[in-house]
Amino acid sequence: MINHVMIGSSEIERSRAFYTAVLGVLGAGEPLVHVNATGQTRLFFMHAGSTLCITQPIDGGAPSVANGSTIGFTCDSPAQIQEFHDVAIANGGTSIEEPPGARESDMGDVYLCYFLDPDGHKICGFHLPS
Repeated sequence: MINHVMIGSSEIERSRAFYTAVLGVLGAGEPLVHVNATGQTRLFFMHAGSTLCITQPIDGGAPSVANGSTIGFTCDSPAQIQEFHDVAIANGGTSIEEPPGARESDMGDVYLCYFLDPDGHKICGFHLPS
């Protein structure tokens, strides 16, 4: 149902390095880089039918983090959840909430991790065992 998510960055090259490393864990490659007509650089990380876009804000203002928002990425296994988290932290992310691991939910046990990217966007790794 979701085609893409776009978030702002205050330092586009820092975001490029961070997300290239973190999303590489999930199989995404280098981003497509596009500079729009008014000069803002945008990064498009595409994988498995989904796109994460990172942009310099078009209005020239500072990017902001949406309170209550989380961007969730599907991971293939508990091991990939841990790697996704660890690579994020090693590349400037901040671990938040509980350590990566199993959580009880209405769907049964799920495996989760949460971290903030360098601009403060909340990111989740999610795995629902079959």
